[in-house]
Amino acid sequence: MNKEKLLLWTLAAINFIHIVDFMILMPLGPQLMRVFEISPREFGLLVSSYTFSAGASSFFGAFFLDRFDRKTILLWVYIGFSIATLGCALSPNYHILLFARVISGFFGGLTSALILAIIGDVIPDSRRGRAMGLVMAAFSLASVLGVPLGLFLASLSDWHTPFYILTGLSVVSLGMIIKFIPNITDHLDKEIEKPKPVEVVKRVTSNSNQMRAIALSVMMMFGQFMIIPFLSPYNVANVGFTEMQLTYIYIAGGAFTIFTSPWVGKLSDKFGKLKVFTIFMALNVIPIGIITHLGITPVPLVLIITTMFFVTSNGRYVPAAAIITGTARPENRGSFLSFNSAIQQLVAGLASLIAGLIIGESATGQLTNFNMVGYLAIFFSLLCIPLARRVKVVS
Repeated sequence: MNKEKLLLWTLAAINFIHIVDFMILMPLGPQLMRVFEISPREFGLLVSSYTFSAGASSFFGAFFLDRFDRKTILLWVYIGFSIATLGCALSPNYHILLFARVISGFFGGLTSALILAIIGDVIPDSRRGRAMGLVMAAFSLASVLGVPLGLFLASLSDWHTPFYILTGLSVVSLGMIIKFIPNITDHLDKEIEKPKPVEVVKRVTSNSNQMRAIALSVMMMFGQFMIIPFLSPYNVANVGFTEMQLTYIYIAGGAFTIFTSPWVGKLSDKFGKLKVFTIFMALNVIPIGIITHLGITPVPLVLIITTMFFVTSNGRYVPAAAIITGTARPENRGSFLSFNSAIQQLVAGLASLIAGLIIGESATGQLTNFNMVGYLAIFFSLLCIPLARRVKVVS
């Protein structure tokens, strides 16, 4: 059990760095839009470039992830991710940063799929909810420590600093992978002859249960990534926050979800993943509706609303991840989760891009039409509830 905990803490550390690398760009939005003199549409492209690239790499990763020892492939992928993060730190302008984000996304997408595949291989279903809760708590830690600290350091120096720090942390996590993650090869014995790429695609697309799980991922991504990239720019432009005050949003939201994420995992194992998912998904639409309609608002009130958004968003994802992972058997889990990760990333990028096209900018610098984006996000979120009921766990 001690080895299992070390493995989960290592995966949580990897997830933390990967999430901060992805998330840090969004709260840096107001600074990047000012420094590079870019529009909401160009900023939306900067966010979506990472997710589109991650989606593409996850798709092609489905053809080879199940052919190797999980530890070996994770090491190579994470080395590439670390180098790409350094490239972001060194970027001197918008276009080079855009290119560096594409490379980061390429390796980041594979990292997400591998983390879930390792949990699925090593942790039995009876403890998988708790394991997911622990690893997904990295999102909370990224929110309460990583992103606010990155924003604070960026405000003291410039936006390059957070990426330099992430590069250093990536090197440390590589050492943790070597020391604490064992060779995972059991899945290699389950299938003597490895399928061709076309067969991998057919195997996933012909499984109606897995396709419903993928559809659930699609709806969840649309429900979130039309909102998240523009949360910081909107709060600065319309609600009255300063760039430094943005750190309060992530500290408050992350502080609560550090405790609620493992708690939700335990609730999922005790009362059922579907029931817990349904409750948190229904609650999640409330802060979405409020956030997208705010004008000038006192900081404490905004923090209550955004914290509820973080807690309910995390609360719906923990049981959903366990449900989706459980639709694939060990010998096919890497392929399926890579496909799922690919679709998630592509849809997240598409959602960011669409939101960037809908959102405008007034003559006074305020963002417009964010309420329309909110209505769309609520619609997609509510579709997830009946869809989740049709997904069956098989392993």
